[in-house]
Amino acid sequence: MSDGSTGARWEHFPHGADIGVRGIAPTKAGAFEQAALAMTAIVADPRNVRDSASLDVACEAPDEELLLVDWLNALVYEMATRRLLFRRFQVELDGTRLRAKAWGEPIDLRRHRPGVEVKGATYTALSLRRQGDEWVAQCVVDV
Repeated sequence: MSDGSTGARWEHFPHGADIGVRGIAPTKAGAFEQAALAMTAIVADPRNVRDSASLDVACEAPDEELLLVDWLNALVYEMATRRLLFRRFQVELDGTRLRAKAWGEPIDLRRHRPGVEVKGATYTALSLRRQGDEWVAQCVVDV
C-alpha cells in the first residue's frame, strides 16, 4: 500500500505459515516506517486505526539489519502489553541506533476486527538494501 506523496509503500510476501513484511521508501528510515506499517496491516487495516495516542520507542543493535528486527519486536511488545495498534511512525536513524515515535490507539475489537497476532519479527529473509532510488527493509514475522 502506498502513501502516494513520497512513493513510500509496504507489502507482504508469503513465507510458509508466517508472513513477510517489506517496507520500501526513498530513505532508510522511511523503509523502517513502512515495514512497521506492513506489520500492523497483518493484524488490522491501518486506515481504521486512529492516531490518538503516541509512544516513544528507542533501540540499538550491532548492525542495521538487526536494528530492523529489534524495531519491529519493540512494536510487537508494545502492541501486546498495551493492546495497541499503530497507524503511523516517525523514525530517526543514527547508525545502529533508532529513535521513533509511533501513533495509534488501543485495539477496538469491533472496529479493528483483528485477524491474527504477530508474535515477533525473525531473522528469516532479513534484508536492508538499496534498490535503485529506494531502500527496502524486510523480514518474516511469526504469526
